[in-house]
Amino acid sequence: MLPMEKSIFSRKRWIESKMPTCGFHKEGKVYVLKKTFFNGDFLAILSVDATGQLTGRVIDTMTQDDYDALYQKNAHGTYVNMVRAAYVKLLEDIAASCCRDVLFASPQANRLTEAILADFQVSPDFPWKGEPPYQSYGAFRHTSNRKWFALIMNVKRAVLDKDSAPDLIDILNLKIHPEETEALHAVPGIYPAYHMNHRLWISVVLDDTLPDEKIMNLIRTSYQLTR
Repeated sequence: MLPMEKSIFSRKRWIESKMPTCGFHKEGKVYVLKKTFFNGDFLAILSVDATGQLTGRVIDTMTQDDYDALYQKNAHGTYVNMVRAAYVKLLEDIAASCCRDVLFASPQANRLTEAILADFQVSPDFPWKGEPPYQSYGAFRHTSNRKWFALIMNVKRAVLDKDSAPDLIDILNLKIHPEETEALHAVPGIYPAYHMNHRLWISVVLDDTLPDEKIMNLIRTSYQLTR
């Protein structure tokens, strides 16, 4: 189960000036909010670090223990579902009051989106909107033929590394010259394309392993090859 905090805030960015009005106070470099919910039976402790990453704890106010059932995949009793729904509502209210929306989860994906708009006057569309988990996949298309030349997806890193890692990452699929396939696959941060022909396409991990300008050069190649 993807933690509720990450699911709700992955495409949000904090507006620092609004955080105190939501109840956050600063402790060193971290913003902290403590708020009871579910008729005071539970206490949410939310922490936002200097990078904007939020972590959450939920404590049973009667026992003073962490309410771990909230995050357990197989915990679906009536009571835990009611507590979970109340916690999600609390998180969603905070996100609506203190955050702004961004298109993609990773900072690099959002920077590249701005660079693509500047270079090609193209913004992404989301053809699978409303179809979890694909609703966040953004396609960048030629205005002339509607073919896409870049596709940003949020996937489990395990689909690239072929392991069991559960963390999600943004990746970028791009078309390449087939004679460059082997050399590109040897570059850290570049993989054989997820769900595409491995000779003609690559997936680039958008975690700043590769600098923006190097990725933009690959995007320009893909743009030319798909015209």
